[in-house]
Amino acid sequence: MPRWRAPRTSGAGQWGAALSYAAKIYGLDAAVYQVKLTMQQKPYRSSIMRTFGAAVTGSPSMSTRAGKDILTRDPQHSGSLGTAISEAVELATTTPNCKYTLGSVLNHVGLHQTIIGLEAEKQMEMAGEYPDMVIACFGGGSNFGGIAFPFMRHNILDGKKTEFIAAEPDSCPKLTRGQFRYDFGDEAGYTPLLPMFTLGHNFKPSNIHAGGLRYHGAGVIVSQLLKDGLMKGVDIPQLETFDAGMLFARTEGIIPAPESTHAIAATIREANKCKETGEEKVILFNLSGHGLIDMPSYEAYINGDLQNYTVTDEEVAKNIAELDKLG
Repeated sequence: MPRWRAPRTSGAGQWGAALSYAAKIYGLDAAVYQVKLTMQQKPYRSSIMRTFGAAVTGSPSMSTRAGKDILTRDPQHSGSLGTAISEAVELATTTPNCKYTLGSVLNHVGLHQTIIGLEAEKQMEMAGEYPDMVIACFGGGSNFGGIAFPFMRHNILDGKKTEFIAAEPDSCPKLTRGQFRYDFGDEAGYTPLLPMFTLGHNFKPSNIHAGGLRYHGAGVIVSQLLKDGLMKGVDIPQLETFDAGMLFARTEGIIPAPESTHAIAATIREANKCKETGEEKVILFNLSGHGLIDMPSYEAYINGDLQNYTVTDEEVAKNIAELDKLG
């Protein structure tokens, strides 16, 4: 049998690590395009992938036409999930016996991730509770959808009134400040056009430490749910997320991933509202990852070296205006 080469993209690195191991178990060659900035911020993620036998390339790179074009336009481009997808898709379409695997955004990924919410539903039942709010961080939508969809079906079918909140970075606010448009899922425009809330596929995200949330668009299903008012998004500045992460670590003894701290920060906001109003609510949030290989980010925060990044209305408008050229 031919050995398949399985390229995949990785923002924060969990998907790349998991698939690198799976590829090794099944005797496949794995090639991972990891966002270049994330490789710098989370160096041990790529070390884990290489330990499992994968070839890891920082994106954008000079190994593909898409990467070369991106670097020609912007030699200092630090990468995004959109650039990594472009390179992985190009490799898959130009290499025999090569298949591309994506771990976020697309519908089948959201379906697989619902195991999170189904388990949480059972755990809530065992505790004799039901959530008034479900909160998760948001990059492309699979993590949020994974915990939210099983509960959301009861809103749709059974008349439940649970609120669903997706917490995204203030510097990459596709849910709160993007537009619902047809757009590409990658920077080079290799994917089909998808109806999504987007900042434009050419959007260059700021160098925040939540690498898994630096994506220009939202998944199709989640975008439609947002459009229909069944959920809402909130954007949170980087320093507030690390404030929340530090508080959680010192309270619970668990150091959360920078991505997960967005959900924690949103949960703290809602809990404080309850304190102010005296209202009692059951809040369920998804702690989607630990931060034990993100300690350089925490060290930078503790040393006062992190800052907030906020995209301006002008930048958003200029980038989305480019979508008009797509027809």
